[in-house]
Amino acid sequence: MIRDNVKNFIEKYNLSGRFILAFSGGYDSMCLLDVLYKLKTDVVAVHLNHNWRGKESMDEAENCENFAKSRGILYYSETLPDDVQKTETAAREARYDFFKRCAEKFNSQVVFTAHNFDDNAETVLYRIIRGTGTAGLQGIAEKREIFYRPLLHTKREDIEKYCADNGLTPNKDSSNDNIKYKRNFIRHKVIPLLKEINPNVSEALNSLSDLAKEDYNLISSYLPSELTQASANEQKRIIYNILTEHNIDYDREKIENIQTFVDANKTSKSGKTISLTDNLWLFVSDRKTEVITKTHKNNDEIPVKNCGEYIFGDYTFSITPCTESVCKFPDDKKFKAYITVSDVDFTLRHRKDGDIIHPLGSKGTQKLKKYLNEKKIPQHEKDKLVFLCKGNEIIWAAGLGINEKVKVARKPTHMLILKKR
Repeated sequence: MIRDNVKNFIEKYNLSGRFILAFSGGYDSMCLLDVLYKLKTDVVAVHLNHNWRGKESMDEAENCENFAKSRGILYYSETLPDDVQKTETAAREARYDFFKRCAEKFNSQVVFTAHNFDDNAETVLYRIIRGTGTAGLQGIAEKREIFYRPLLHTKREDIEKYCADNGLTPNKDSSNDNIKYKRNFIRHKVIPLLKEINPNVSEALNSLSDLAKEDYNLISSYLPSELTQASANEQKRIIYNILTEHNIDYDREKIENIQTFVDANKTSKSGKTISLTDNLWLFVSDRKTEVITKTHKNNDEIPVKNCGEYIFGDYTFSITPCTESVCKFPDDKKFKAYITVSDVDFTLRHRKDGDIIHPLGSKGTQKLKKYLNEKKIPQHEKDKLVFLCKGNEIIWAAGLGINEKVKVARKPTHMLILKKR
């Protein structure tokens, strides 16, 4: 039954290629890995050792590796450093960051997590206790970004039976019994008490989750697409959506703080950001709002000494002799430009401190920082821009403009093109 359910889930979402499985080695993930193995999928089992329980954690990682290797499944693991906070929130953020890096490392677009029917019931109850709206009542999403949960409609007791029937030996994490953690307290203390009122409390909570999804989708269809253009009540709903879509804990105070920030910065030209988590920010400007991630500045440099194509990160840059008899000034927003130079001797890179540019049509040079601010480039996008440079002077700011010194008077000597790979 579980095998058929997982097979149907994969077909429902038309999933193919290599899969990543978040593999703790517990009942849920060991059951799912065994099923994926028997379905003959290309799966990589990835394990994050939170490093909370010393030898017990090391033994669990070893059990995970042995199980994967016994079935010829590719296995990968990492251990969190000691300085990571030992809290549920920090652990969850670290896990999802790890899973995303693994997806990139192993060239996968699908990460399976083994959340089950009972996990969803506990999540809905936890959010009710914390205070939530329709968005939070939806519980755990069956699909969110690259994350898929094929066991979400499978009960914990059925998973445990599968493990017993198939001779599996899952890890038994002792911390799952520690009721100092809120979700464990709900599982071991609150749910059993609620079952005295309604023996089918998990089914009732999952039913509430399904009804909330229907209402949420209906309400969302009437919301404005842009946060800054919404009314106060609509803003709260959109912020709810943003936080739940990114699996971020929230309460009414957090939502109201974000709403206040949006109202204060919705006329900002260059935009402002407010932290949602350690790795996520909400960017707000007079043009748009968006959730952005933490990016690491790329200091790579590519010498451009000859005409031809050059690979730079996610881009392909080309410089070719220009054969056009009549100069047509292109729209730089299309990442194409014409220049006149005597020789090809440049560097392709991202911005650096001290960079300058002589904008086309201006009387002199200015700092690149000022140029980008005048172009209203948001702060978080500046480090992603690609520049063709001569020393510290920008010759071409791809998609923005060329340097006055290489402008075309009669006939261009070279054509520049930058495109996504």
